[in-house]
Amino acid sequence: MASDSESAELGRFLRARRTGTSPQHVGLTPGPGIRRTPGLRREELATLAGISIDYYVRLERGKETRPSPAVLDALARALRMDDQEHHHLRELAARAARYTPEPPPAPSRSVGPHLKLLLDSLRPYPAYVISRSMDLLAWNPGGLALYAGIADWPATQRNLARYFFLHPAARDLFTDWEQQITGCVSRLRAVAGTAPDAPDLTRLVGELLLKSPEFAGLWERYEVTRRKPATKTFHHPQIGTVTLTSQVLHIEATPGQRIGVYTAEPGTPEHDALHLLDMTAPQRAAAPS
Repeated sequence: MASDSESAELGRFLRARRTGTSPQHVGLTPGPGIRRTPGLRREELATLAGISIDYYVRLERGKETRPSPAVLDALARALRMDDQEHHHLRELAARAARYTPEPPPAPSRSVGPHLKLLLDSLRPYPAYVISRSMDLLAWNPGGLALYAGIADWPATQRNLARYFFLHPAARDLFTDWEQQITGCVSRLRAVAGTAPDAPDLTRLVGELLLKSPEFAGLWERYEVTRRKPATKTFHHPQIGTVTLTSQVLHIEATPGQRIGVYTAEPGTPEHDALHLLDMTAPQRAAAPS
């Protein structure tokens, strides 16, 4: 049998997607009168997916933990899910169908010397190693200095999600702060959906739910996405406004750990700015031993 938290997570995701989908979006014409439910009603979604209302209610309440692939596909089509949301729905269902007596341990926070050497070799490009819950585990000088003010926090508190929502410098640093925090929460939601009891995630989410109304509102929406390469523009207090290319690379044999790196074309003002950031960043801010 499934753990209660994992079957409930499947129901929470379906409920969030249902209440966030308007009748017009799926080709329905709302009837007269006031709709008490935001988005689709349960019976509307069940009809669109070709399943019984009782079965759908059991799914949403976490009482049904073994929906068939055909049912999942029908729900994804009815809710007009994109490929990432559809994949997440299948992952949640797979976990709900398995017996998991206890949550798996959090991935190791240890960063090997070969990765620290790699970070140093990437200079002047800002680079860091990040955990699945967005903890900064290691960095080169520019990798820490790019997030203005995060070096003021103790090393154990340096987390990008915490920075986005709780550090006073974050709103001024990003030109598109709202978009950054939306993507941040979506990525945490995707990870937490398949590891709902993981202690590293539950501690972080619990803290942000208490301290940030913006985080709480986005968390309730239950949007999921996978990170895509992108450019980011920073209004940095030391090097001015720069637009950099962002890449995240998965690391073999280190579950959940990734390398984040920002680059700029040589000969551009942005590249010169990264040289300046690297030269002036405190060397003590390099990756911890």
